[in-house]
Amino acid sequence: MSAKDMYHNSVRTALEKDDWLITNDPLHLGYSVGDKNMYVDLGAEKLISAKKGNVKIAVEVKSFLSHSIVNDFHLSIGQYVNYRALLKQMEPERKLYLAITDDTFLQIEESSVLNFLAKANKVKFIAFNNAESRIVKWKK
Repeated sequence: MSAKDMYHNSVRTALEKDDWLITNDPLHLGYSVGDKNMYVDLGAEKLISAKKGNVKIAVEVKSFLSHSIVNDFHLSIGQYVNYRALLKQMEPERKLYLAITDDTFLQIEESSVLNFLAKANKVKFIAFNNAESRIVKWKK
């Protein structure tokens, strides 16, 4: 199993504060490469209403700590796209989100090219405030 991202616990707490039940920490994707299993950081579900039932999500947490937001973005989106494809085979009802800090989310939103690429790749985001372990925005 790979190491947890430095914001892992903050995102988990933020989801729990938002009434999400963490069902998997981590969520196994049912695939491996050699002897390495593939995991998304968190699996969660929430009862939205009696009519709509449970909503299931998977959350990949990314820190964006290198000196290049472009490099971090490329690596994160590549991983996101691959995990989304695998998740579609395993649990097609579960939607994948990329959890990033609210500051990183703002930088992506303000960059015309990164914002365009995020939309083109249909990336769903959770922007969170790390200091407060609180979800700031969902972008579907």
